[in-house]
Amino acid sequence: MMQTAAQHSITFHLHSRRDSSKTCAWMKFGNTSQSQLSPRHKLVRRVSNNQSWVDNNRTNFFLNNKNRVFPIPNTMTNDGHAIPISASEDSAATNDTPDQESPPLFSKWTPPGYLWRGLSVFVLAGQVIMRVLNRKVHWKNTLQQLERVGPKSVGVCLLTSAFVGMAFTIQFVREFTRLGLNRAVGGVLALAFVRELSPVITSIIVAGRIGSAFAAELGTMQVSEQIDTLRVLGTDPVDYLVTPRVIASCLALPFLTLICFTVGMASSALLADGVYGISINIILDSAQRALKPWDIISALIKSQVFGLIISVVSCGWGVTTLGGAKGVGESTTSAVVLSLVGIFIADFVLSYCFFQGAGDALKNL
Repeated sequence: MMQTAAQHSITFHLHSRRDSSKTCAWMKFGNTSQSQLSPRHKLVRRVSNNQSWVDNNRTNFFLNNKNRVFPIPNTMTNDGHAIPISASEDSAATNDTPDQESPPLFSKWTPPGYLWRGLSVFVLAGQVIMRVLNRKVHWKNTLQQLERVGPKSVGVCLLTSAFVGMAFTIQFVREFTRLGLNRAVGGVLALAFVRELSPVITSIIVAGRIGSAFAAELGTMQVSEQIDTLRVLGTDPVDYLVTPRVIASCLALPFLTLICFTVGMASSALLADGVYGISINIILDSAQRALKPWDIISALIKSQVFGLIISVVSCGWGVTTLGGAKGVGESTTSAVVLSLVGIFIADFVLSYCFFQGAGDALKNL
């Protein structure tokens, strides 16, 4: 019986705590049943099983140059020696983190300032048109802005149109008198004033005086967070600030254009009569023969379009101001420049649409 048990003996190998490569004990037990083992033998077997599992699943920790710990599993040989493996932070991060999807193509692209501000102008124009169609207009502010754009701008407009009219009269009278066309001077001056000079000059003056004021006011309100305060109080800034200014500009510009045309023709007639000896009656009769109702209507349409451009561009640049006082100055300058460019482009487009083909305005002179 003892020989049979000796032939089927089981060997347990325990490593010492001081040196894992040295054997601390060799113990042989016969192939006895579990009930025949003493408590000490059971404890030795349990410890041996746990040590074997630890050897197979041992985890070594290494420190890189940044003092971060990375676990590296299964780095022990069968004889208990550690396999030297160097792990870097980058490789560990690469192995541990899952593959991330590449970001979209334009996820980090930011549109230029002039692009999104230009688009905001068109959006603002659409909002103003919807407010007018839905009759959501703050009439008190509209009347205040109408007084500001109209009566308070008459003086500088009249002064400018008077001197421009006299300057053109000098050029026309000199050349037409040499050709013997004194009776055509009034008609040519009237056509030039009503079709081009009066709408454009009036719009330029309003853009420099009113457009800059709109941009500066709204820009200051934007950087000082007054517009945000209006939103908090439940007031729409487009209804309260933008729409009254746009309506006032579109209504005041046609009247200013008519006044400038009248003053320009009067100054031209006085200069032609006083300096060049051409009677005022001849100038006025020639202008009456050359002008047609469509010329006046086209001037009014142009002035309304110019007023819309000035107010929308100035307000749009004002409400999108960033950067404090410096941003307010830049927005004001940009608003005036873009308004003037828009006026000249719109003038060309409207003139091309209104006056096509050969004209016959001077045929009856």
